[in-house]
Amino acid sequence: MKRCTVAQALVRFLAAQYTERDGVRHRLVAATWGIFGHGNVAGLGQALVEEDGMPFHQGRNEQAMVHAAVGHARRTGRLSAHAVTTSIGPGATNLVTGAALATINHLPVLLLPGDTFATRPADPVLQQLQLPHAGDVSVNDCLRPVSRYFDRVGRPEALIPAALEAMRVLSDPVDTGAVTLALPQDVQAEAYDWPERFFAERVWRIRRPAPDRDELDAAAEAIGRAARPLIVAGGGVKHSGAEEALASLASLTGIPVASTQAGKGALPHDHPQDLGGIGHTGTAAADHLARTADLVIGVGTRWTDFTTASSTLFAHPDTRFVNLNIAAFDSHKMAALPLVADAREGLEQLHARLGPHRVPAPYVREYTEEKLRWEARVGAAYAAPDETARPTQVQVLGVLDTLVDHTDILINAAGSLPGDLHKLWRSRSRDQYHVEYGYSCMGYEIPAAVGVLLADPGRPVWALVGDGTYLMNPTEIVTAVQERLPLKLVILQNHGYASIGGLSEAVGGERYGTDYRFRAGDGSFTGPPLPVDLGANAASLGMRVLRPRTVRDLREALADARAATDPTCVYVETETADSVSGAPPAQAWWDVPVAETSTRPSAVKAREEYDRHATARRRHL
Repeated sequence: MKRCTVAQALVRFLAAQYTERDGVRHRLVAATWGIFGHGNVAGLGQALVEEDGMPFHQGRNEQAMVHAAVGHARRTGRLSAHAVTTSIGPGATNLVTGAALATINHLPVLLLPGDTFATRPADPVLQQLQLPHAGDVSVNDCLRPVSRYFDRVGRPEALIPAALEAMRVLSDPVDTGAVTLALPQDVQAEAYDWPERFFAERVWRIRRPAPDRDELDAAAEAIGRAARPLIVAGGGVKHSGAEEALASLASLTGIPVASTQAGKGALPHDHPQDLGGIGHTGTAAADHLARTADLVIGVGTRWTDFTTASSTLFAHPDTRFVNLNIAAFDSHKMAALPLVADAREGLEQLHARLGPHRVPAPYVREYTEEKLRWEARVGAAYAAPDETARPTQVQVLGVLDTLVDHTDILINAAGSLPGDLHKLWRSRSRDQYHVEYGYSCMGYEIPAAVGVLLADPGRPVWALVGDGTYLMNPTEIVTAVQERLPLKLVILQNHGYASIGGLSEAVGGERYGTDYRFRAGDGSFTGPPLPVDLGANAASLGMRVLRPRTVRDLREALADARAATDPTCVYVETETADSVSGAPPAQAWWDVPVAETSTRPSAVKAREEYDRHATARRRHL
């Protein structure tokens, strides 16, 4: 038996947990992030001082710490996670947004918030939520709906089953997400005699379930009959490490591949079968084939509204679906023929079952020509005919495109950039495209980049943010400076919420409340732009800041940032005039409800357009 506190026992236990897949082992919980308050300083804080087997990172914002942990988990293919500890109170509730992001994206993170006293020495204690009808509820219960597993460790011995269950969920490829163990502050510091076996090294093997034979036969038969099949690659391809299996199947069968936001990069952009993004933010090539496909093969996708263009994209009257997914829940969507299996296992066995099958040659010529036409549009959008002009947002991406190689990683999550990137970016490696779009959380990019850099410090890592996103969460710049991480931050200053402003205009909202401007005489926000200098803010937090004014300056600044070994910010004021070309418009619809009645002409017109598109919705049965 080993006598130590609950917090000490938990840290020792976590340090001995491993995952293993395909013979490769990883630390399951590789490090802990923390901001200490009275609810964990004498518990987990004290334990982390004593237990040197657990690396520690100092965060500045609790939500950002979760984002950093998620960035690490995604970079490591979900084979390793970070833990995040906070005090009870605001620190604990600040975890909720990050937890939702992790759970929605099926990415593992362990949350260890302090909790109010289990022994109830006073009523209330500091930061206790008092509910007359429920004495056992604390603010940590906010984390229940956004956690894949939640437990409150009210007695020392309860830690053993709770910790084991937490590890099971973190390492489960179907159930993983945010895992919360709420730890009352008095229990954290309480001693107990623990069985030595609790601290023994434990390996959690990541399953690769094979497909059912009958489901495999049905899927192969459907593909063999299809004249215009299309593969839609989702994030499950990357989580499984199935990129080579997908490339092999696509090459030998000639079946084209489109990708969701999470799946983009599963094939490199120059692969003959890669058509780029699909759906509302997709390419014209991918969306054309989606509209005419008679069989759609989803691999590791959840079929979100952006992917399906709000159920208007797959328009062929006889379209059917095959869904290869490790989660039975997702495999049955779209009334599909389900193929419940690990993506790599399923693709390899499907390939073997199809044998020499290949799609008709005219179909290959058709999508090859579509791909070339779209590539020409990308080149035109990226081009900057005047090197002395202020760059547009898309031209910023175009310049960056000329400087990166397969080692660079681009991180983004919100605003207009996800749409531009999904349509235009030329992914060169499986992990270059790191866009979080399951929750599309503003403020994700900078802390996620920190998490990626901690997992892989040798890679050039870019955090691409607009001014609205930057203002949400710049705090982990300080962490990058403290850890001497070569974060490459690009801030695009366009004086407002550009993405939602464009959407507001499209639905008749006239960009109301989306620009960063002074109030005009009539009280509206239509005065001059605010004199905000986000570059100066980044510099005040410790970054070196470059301020390109022209396309030529931008080229030099981005090259400088890429070569830098210290945290470097490129602060770009972009050209936003309507006359300046940007990204091609959306190639498919997205359902954003418009007021059914209005006195404003813009809203009336937008409603007419909405009704026209809505008639194309269909249920796939």
